[in-house]
Amino acid sequence: MQIGIDMMGGDFAPLEAVKGLELLFKELPTAKNTIVCIGRSNELLPLLTEYNVQDSVNIVHAEEVIGYNEHPTKALKEKQQSSIAIGFHLLVTGKIDALISAGNTGAMLVGAMFSIKAIEGVQRPTIATIIPKINGGTGLLLDVGLNADCKPEHLNQFAVLGSLYAHHILNIQQPKIGLLNVGEEEGKGNILAQATFPLLKENTQINFVGNIEGRDLFNDKADVIVCDGFTGNVALKMAESIFDIAHQRNLHKDEYLNRFHYENYGGTPVLGVAKPVIIGHGISNAKAFKNMILLAQKMIETDLCNKMKTSFQTSIQPQ
Repeated sequence: MQIGIDMMGGDFAPLEAVKGLELLFKELPTAKNTIVCIGRSNELLPLLTEYNVQDSVNIVHAEEVIGYNEHPTKALKEKQQSSIAIGFHLLVTGKIDALISAGNTGAMLVGAMFSIKAIEGVQRPTIATIIPKINGGTGLLLDVGLNADCKPEHLNQFAVLGSLYAHHILNIQQPKIGLLNVGEEEGKGNILAQATFPLLKENTQINFVGNIEGRDLFNDKADVIVCDGFTGNVALKMAESIFDIAHQRNLHKDEYLNRFHYENYGGTPVLGVAKPVIIGHGISNAKAFKNMILLAQKMIETDLCNKMKTSFQTSIQPQ
């Protein structure tokens, strides 16, 4: 197992990425020699040495860096020696088994969809976010921004991808799938929701439990909630604000509210592409990098991408 990390991506790169490696090896010594650090070696070596992890990783030099404000497609084309571009080259050629970055999100998405490509049968890859449940459990919401405009067939596929992720990564047996809507009854909602409901109801690959209202996001009515990326992104930003408000009001010691902190989950995988690609928050700290690596490791160990591939090979895909 080899996990590639874009060491130059993130507001606090490469320092926080290196500190994340230190945390990882203290917690999981067996992870040594499974990490490929991609970035400017002259910047990485002193930090890796300072945190005493230089002998536990491999370094692949990448001279260029794609900035946050650069156009993703143009940057990947023109900066072939960037840490993200080299990372995708290593992933495509099988030199690494997963790629992690807290850098330019657009470049990571473009690389995932055009370098690694979608699994055959997947019309649109998707990104999800973890939903902390009030009972201590964990749920999943998708799409949260990659696909602002969706067709019913897309949401039907998101349900399959989310169900597989919830089962194999979140360890939820027979995850309950819900459709985010403005009412519980069948027939509620806009045209997209009304057309999606029967597809989910007839989908034998998932355990569909019906419509889920916004007030049910954090309870146990569903384990996986599907929606278009516009709606999902609004819900995600609202959930993120809950943690910010709690912190501002000195409520950050509350165990449940602390579960909204992004660092606990590290990053989000691009679901529906052929290999593990994980995108981190731009402000990722050491704990977030560590958790991104642990997520990549679990995706590789469970062979999740191939399980998704098998699922779409054996199902009849809508045209």
